[in-house]
Amino acid sequence: MSDDCTLVIGLLAETMVHVGTGRSLGVVDLPVAREPATDYPYIPGSSLKGALRDLYRQLKNGDGKELFGDQDRAGKVRISDAQIVLLPVRSLEGAYKWVTCPLVLERLGRMMARAKLECVPDKPVNVPLWIPKDRREGQEEAIFLEEREFYLSQSDPEPLSPWSELLKKLIAHEATRSRLESQLVVVSDDDFAWFARYALAITARNVLDEETKTSKNLWYEEALPPDTLMCALVHCMDKQAAKEIAGLLKEGNGKGFLQVGGNETTGQGWMSIKVVEKGDGGH
Repeated sequence: MSDDCTLVIGLLAETMVHVGTGRSLGVVDLPVAREPATDYPYIPGSSLKGALRDLYRQLKNGDGKELFGDQDRAGKVRISDAQIVLLPVRSLEGAYKWVTCPLVLERLGRMMARAKLECVPDKPVNVPLWIPKDRREGQEEAIFLEEREFYLSQSDPEPLSPWSELLKKLIAHEATRSRLESQLVVVSDDDFAWFARYALAITARNVLDEETKTSKNLWYEEALPPDTLMCALVHCMDKQAAKEIAGLLKEGNGKGFLQVGGNETTGQGWMSIKVVEKGDGGH
């Protein structure tokens, strides 16, 4: 497969996004899909592929079998799971902070390397880390994320700007890109996992009896909050298929938007799409 046939796409949540795995026995009845090892939320490639197929049918008035395949044959497009990149977390310093961690940045670098789109140093990510209050070493500058207090570490980190420039390539809106550096916070892998588990949006939903207006079915549903940033790889078998997919994503629903997951009739699941191209950085 040619290098030109691999696309990286950034997906920025414009609304709440719920892509789940069915009912749970826990407190949250309908959790989002999560990776087994890390507990990070993700969007399965099958969900993204289904959303793209629906978009193709709407815009092209065709079935898209050649691109997306059917039960009897594979198509020309292979779509990876969408992995988390930035998670918005409530903060006293502004409306929220965009939180990430070294493991997530490392994964992003590996994804870019697979697509031959960006050179990222092949070494451990050594960037400024914000650490919890109980692990600080005399630092006075502090931020609050959810109910937790964090201080900047005393290590000798590399500049964060190369990573923030890379992250900007995944965001379609110029105004949104412009505030990335002021809101970007890198925490440890363990602390990011805590936020990924406990800082997502939980919504109580209900079904009322039409006559008595009493509850018939109350459940709790988890969703990715607006401004969550994710990314995915789209592998195409040839350059023509890659051109069609890139054009489809840029056109989108109202120019560059895709509806993913459930609750479409209540306005959820909308994500803006940014196709990372060769000219955006890399070779």
